[in-house]
Amino acid sequence: MKSLSDLMKVSTLGALVLTASLLVAAAPVPAAAETLSLQECISRALANAPELGEAQADIALSTAKLSEAKGYRYPQVDFMGLTGPVPRARGNQVSSPDEINSTDHWTWFERGDATLVQPIYTFGKISHSMAAAKHGIEVEKARKEQRRNEIVLKVKEYYYGVLLARELKQLLGEVRDDLGRARDTANKLLEQSSANVEEADIYKLDAFSGEVRKYLAEATKGETLALAALKSKLALPRETPLELTDARLLRVGDPIGELNGYLARAKESRPEFRQVSEGLQARKELVAAARAARYPDIFLGGRLSVAHSEGRDKVTNPWVPDEFNHFWGGVALGIKWKLDFGISSAKVAQEQAQYDRLISTRYFAEENIPLQITKYYDEGVEAATSMEATKGGYESSKKWAVTAIANFDFGVGPAKEIFDSLQQYAKMRAAYFQSVYNYNLALANLSYATGEEPM
Repeated sequence: MKSLSDLMKVSTLGALVLTASLLVAAAPVPAAAETLSLQECISRALANAPELGEAQADIALSTAKLSEAKGYRYPQVDFMGLTGPVPRARGNQVSSPDEINSTDHWTWFERGDATLVQPIYTFGKISHSMAAAKHGIEVEKARKEQRRNEIVLKVKEYYYGVLLARELKQLLGEVRDDLGRARDTANKLLEQSSANVEEADIYKLDAFSGEVRKYLAEATKGETLALAALKSKLALPRETPLELTDARLLRVGDPIGELNGYLARAKESRPEFRQVSEGLQARKELVAAARAARYPDIFLGGRLSVAHSEGRDKVTNPWVPDEFNHFWGGVALGIKWKLDFGISSAKVAQEQAQYDRLISTRYFAEENIPLQITKYYDEGVEAATSMEATKGGYESSKKWAVTAIANFDFGVGPAKEIFDSLQQYAKMRAAYFQSVYNYNLALANLSYATGEEPM
């Protein structure tokens, strides 16, 4: 028969097991890492970009301005209603027992006045304002496209940056492992009193290993920062796991084409050119609208006035109207002309200055966008040439390093060959990956500069 203490031990053990089970069940399950390709990253970034929300709001604002301009073509009605006390008025237009200023007897009145104005001809004020608003919508659409292209470019830059950092980490890890094996071999050869190894070689290997660890830490930091920037563009929390579909940094796209082809496509597709073109049309219409403000507005006007008061008799003489008890209305053809001394001319000058300013912006775009495309083109050509050169260089230096390490292992080669070969291998391999990154980024920049990023 079990003692009380044994039962207590069993009960305590069971409670601990139960508590542990509950804690494990209640512990949050780590979120599974999401794996995204470059195109998926671009789509996610475009779907969550606040910049595009701002651009869409600007389009809605321009659309509302067009609706406002269209609204001036239709009748405008003003209405005012009044109610209040008024002196009593009995009799007619010939005689009355009440005085006009009498305050002995009061009554109440209700009155409503409505005026209607239907524009007929405004010398272009409305039509030019509508045309300006239509071009303004196109300007904002082009600006939204420009922002989309900027987002795509940034996503590519961060995506390729993560892959570059990972390639450099792998490279440095490879060099670190080779140095570690070389150090172990050097220790063995030193213990065997080999003539090919000196104690200074151990120190050199350690110093070289320390430098490799330093660069490895920098590559790790670069990967962390690039990944954080990519998550920010995708609207993902920093702690959310994210994996990329591409495990290696590889050359993307077709070979770079002719420079003239990129320049021609930019004139057709670059949103900045459309912004300037549509903006000039809008400014031209605004100048015309400001000039039209110097001329009158011809309109059809209508008025209806109704007033009623129980304590006032109705007067039927058309020469003696009663403001508090009547019913009248009518229509007429009217003209409204606002004359000023310098105000309208100043407004025309302001709009003309805005138009001239945009002319200068167009000249700037026509001069600098081709320069930008040429720069990206030359960077791409340079990166393509560098890829070919560094690929052969790192392949040869890798063979050199393998031979140097093998000779050192057999005790027939000096340690200096290991330092030189590994250093050259790391240098050329890193330069190769940097060239691949530069090439991919040059293609991304060319797509952006020519306005060919996907909508």
